[in-house]
Amino acid sequence: MAFIDSSNFRHDEQDCTGILITNLGTPDAPTATALRRYLREFLSDPRVVETPRLLWWLILNGIILRVRPRRSARAYASVWTDEGSPLLLHTREQASALSEALTAKYGDNIIVEMAMRYGNPSIADGIDNLCRRGARKLIVLPLYPQYSAATTASTFDALAANFSRRRWLPELRFITHYHDFAPYIEALATSIEGHWQQHGMPEKLLFSYHGIPKRYFLAGDPYHCECHKTSRLVAERLGLAPEHYITTFQSRFGREEWLQPYTDATLKALPAEGVRHVQVVCPGFAADCLETLEEIGVENRDYFLASGGEQYSYIPALNAAPDHIAALASLVERHLAGWDVTAGSADDRADRAAALGAGH
Repeated sequence: MAFIDSSNFRHDEQDCTGILITNLGTPDAPTATALRRYLREFLSDPRVVETPRLLWWLILNGIILRVRPRRSARAYASVWTDEGSPLLLHTREQASALSEALTAKYGDNIIVEMAMRYGNPSIADGIDNLCRRGARKLIVLPLYPQYSAATTASTFDALAANFSRRRWLPELRFITHYHDFAPYIEALATSIEGHWQQHGMPEKLLFSYHGIPKRYFLAGDPYHCECHKTSRLVAERLGLAPEHYITTFQSRFGREEWLQPYTDATLKALPAEGVRHVQVVCPGFAADCLETLEEIGVENRDYFLASGGEQYSYIPALNAAPDHIAALASLVERHLAGWDVTAGSADDRADRAAALGAGH
């Protein structure tokens, strides 16, 4: 096995603690070519699609990658920014803001990088950067508040695969979920209240989460339960009665049954039930992306209004809002417990190593 050399231990390097925040991923450009490359990586992950590999390879390469990239490219083009995809832009801002918050308390003893599970910058890039900067302890925070094997566990798979090629490994802590973390719940509630101050309260608030196939839930994935707990805790904090909010699931793919109720079907049905004013918030998305800006902000808005609805608005993701960054910093600090995050003396260690005949 060829080991990665960039993370080799150096006696003359200052130790620090690294924080790696990750999200799902993004194509490099809103083009069919870039989408084909991105979708091949994403949809080839057995955590994402739990279908026999040979059968899925034929479906993916014979049908999906011939049709979907062009359609997805058009959707991405509608939300693309001068700095790249919204998800990339917001995750960079989150990493920068989190770094600033932690540096204010711990100085240069904590460093922050960001990475994407699929596409660029990759998880391997993020780990390389942290190790090169002297990270000897590592906290990995996938920005998925609600755990799912298709997201959180897949991130761990990528981390483990990278570690399997490293001779030297940092101490590791991996945050699997924070769906009921009080500062996160408070940040969501505060964001919703701020939206109400500008747009009024709706007749119905939809908590829309990315869906997963129902069979994943039946096989033991806790995602469905964690989504509902997040909704309940936020609703309780806002003082909402059960009839004033609903938890729904969006972004289904393929023909099999996914978690229900579906967001699009719900929005199409609500006007017939007398609901004319709705607002949608997506607590499972830490940053705005295609699924929030285009699918919820445009596509589902059109469904609701075409069905007789009158007022519709999407409540933006938390992105790099101060309350969100404070919640993430608090979450990181909880997982720093027991670690000495003060930097060791690189000079003393290098001198001792040299005395024993070791190099850098």
